[in-house]
Amino acid sequence: MGTVLGRFRLMAIVSGIMSILLWFVYMPVKYLMHNPDLHNATIWIPMVHGYLYPIYVLFAIQFAVHHRWQISKVIGLILAGTLPIASIAAERHIVKKYRD
Repeated sequence: MGTVLGRFRLMAIVSGIMSILLWFVYMPVKYLMHNPDLHNATIWIPMVHGYLYPIYVLFAIQFAVHHRWQISKVIGLILAGTLPIASIAAERHIVKKYRD
């Protein structure tokens, strides 16, 4: 994972998994279940996502600069990390297009 594509792929997948956990585990536990024990058990999810998302953004920018993308594509790639599955879908699309 020493290449620009490899680093982006790793963070896109990790960010996608953390986004899925945030949206479909943490948020329902916090806002629908109102169970303090479950909330305390899942409190790590937004914290980890909060630390990993900026790393995803940096690697997405690095990848985009390396391939001389337009700013609109860079913004789309960064926003893909905010939606569940979107960063994973973007990663799959990019790997198909840029894999050596």
